[in-house]
Amino acid sequence: MSHHLNPPQREAIKYLDGPLLVLAGAGSGKTRVITQKIAHLVQVCELNPAHIAAITFTNKAAKEMKERVAKLMPGQSAAALNVSTFHALGAKILRLEAKALHLKPSFSILDASDTLGILSELAKESDKARLKGMQWKISAWKNAMIGPDSAASHAQDELELAAARVFGDYERALRAYQAVDFDDLIRLPVQLWQDDPEILARWQGRLRYLLVDEYQDTNRCQYLLLKLLAGARGAFTAVGDDDQAIYAWRGADVENLRQLQRDYPNLKVIKLEQNYRSSARILNAANTLIANNDKLFEKRLWSEHGPGDHIQVSVCRDAEHEAEAVVMKLLAHKFQSRAKFSDYAILYRGNYQARAFEQQLRNHKVPYLLSGGQSFFDKAEIKDITCYLRLIVNGDDDPAFIRAVTTPRRGVGTSTLEALGSYAGRRHVSLMHAAFESGAEQHVPAKQLEAVREFGNFISRLEFRAKSEAPATLLEDMLRAIGYEHFLFEHCEAREAETKWANVRDFVGWLGKKGEEEGKSLLDLTQSIALISMLDKDAGEQDAVQLATLHAAKGLEFGHVFLVGVEEGILPHRESQDDAKIEEERRLMYVGITRAQRSLHLSYCARRKMGKEIRHCEPSRFIEEMSGDGADIRKIGGKDAEPTREAGLAGLAAARAALGGGAKK
Repeated sequence: MSHHLNPPQREAIKYLDGPLLVLAGAGSGKTRVITQKIAHLVQVCELNPAHIAAITFTNKAAKEMKERVAKLMPGQSAAALNVSTFHALGAKILRLEAKALHLKPSFSILDASDTLGILSELAKESDKARLKGMQWKISAWKNAMIGPDSAASHAQDELELAAARVFGDYERALRAYQAVDFDDLIRLPVQLWQDDPEILARWQGRLRYLLVDEYQDTNRCQYLLLKLLAGARGAFTAVGDDDQAIYAWRGADVENLRQLQRDYPNLKVIKLEQNYRSSARILNAANTLIANNDKLFEKRLWSEHGPGDHIQVSVCRDAEHEAEAVVMKLLAHKFQSRAKFSDYAILYRGNYQARAFEQQLRNHKVPYLLSGGQSFFDKAEIKDITCYLRLIVNGDDDPAFIRAVTTPRRGVGTSTLEALGSYAGRRHVSLMHAAFESGAEQHVPAKQLEAVREFGNFISRLEFRAKSEAPATLLEDMLRAIGYEHFLFEHCEAREAETKWANVRDFVGWLGKKGEEEGKSLLDLTQSIALISMLDKDAGEQDAVQLATLHAAKGLEFGHVFLVGVEEGILPHRESQDDAKIEEERRLMYVGITRAQRSLHLSYCARRKMGKEIRHCEPSRFIEEMSGDGADIRKIGGKDAEPTREAGLAGLAAARAALGGGAKK
């Protein structure tokens, strides 16, 4: 097992004398260390796989880790391992401890659009940007373990005061719906364990060794979960890289690395500095750049891959020219090196930068994938079906009830829901519960109430069947009964209806298959839907150029990387000019550089259209900072950055010939 490992990797795998922090530089084989350590714990230390928890930040990472561990432990039950995201682990704890938290095990997990709707109603606010600001603030308070009672004392402006005023009502609304939001999945287990040492001791006995991936991305609440679970023994391995901490804006706290040393004085630190991904020039540029940040731990990446290609920096006339130049260069490079499209990535700071590149790639018929687009689960038709499922498992879920009872319409409109809502509010019960009380007859017109009750009975029948029937059968019957296909073709253009119905068929097929393969009930499946941000379709199998933000590219690697828009005001971002934020922007640039294996090309514009005005651009300070020290950066393009027509046409002609299109003037 260990002959493919370098000495620090081997040491990290075998170290079990106390808490361990593995500082794993970009491309240093951290997943290998985590998976081999799990195998070591099971095969050599004879620890029951059910007592090990590996915590990741994405479903994709969890899935990959499970698959790799299964290969290392043939014949042993890798299925018993707890490999999941923080949120999935939190959901599991809440389901098993629901009673102690006055929740039913079939609680609903609400996504951002559900909670935004609740806030909008409570705050009597329709300004989307303001509502999102309030939502963001409440989320930040929850992650910092600040409750509704003390939120006002932490508020720093009028918007935060408004958020503090609505926070308590928001929490009460969630509890009334027997629902939790994403932040509750971590916060409520932490609160429970802090309040009940007996329940905590039970979980410490159940999960005896912890491995945490991407530790630098943990927030305060996630750190407390880890600390409580690990207890005084500190039986954990945290794997992370302070140079890749790029999520402060969503609550991640790089201070958790420092806190680990304070809370565990016997913490062992092992550094993984050998990089298996990139050439020496790329690593030198990355090391030189990141040396400008204050460092908690000193480390320097090195590689045995040889010097590699020179790093190129191009100055372009404007954004359109940058997109054209990058795509022409990419096609010429692909032709010369006989590479695949999937060997290339175009990375940028903000989603808005993608449009010009998409246009050029389409013009040249280049297949591409866009990261960070709309999640499959955010599509209206999928949310429609999901609301029915949520209601089957939790009749108190009012947001799901309102959407399901009105989609497709069944004679229940806004005025009926308002009348039922005000009655339910006075009785402190859910809408579904209120509809079946005899008192509802005095408040809701008989015909409309009959329609609501008929709907409620339909949901009850599905709920009864869900206890024993396979999800696939139930889902098919449900779609037929609500006439969803007919509803789509009645309300949408034929082509749009076909696309939406195909998505619904995909979704229902996927759910049915997942239920069958994993032996899961509709309850398990419905709660797991909320924890998946994207349907697990593996983009890696497609031969296409990857377009992604720097945040979305973290954890990925590509043969050839085009890092675009490397300008002051974009990278670093114009709103990130103070010292702490500049350090995070520099780490973002570092993440971009270290995605590249063999070649790296940077570009920036001489001028750029911002709104209605054209402004002159300065190259990012990071270009200067990464130069020197063997980085060997070659600059292309003059002051006004006009490309030579001949060079452009020659590259394009070669590429077109390779694609069988022939050169066109």
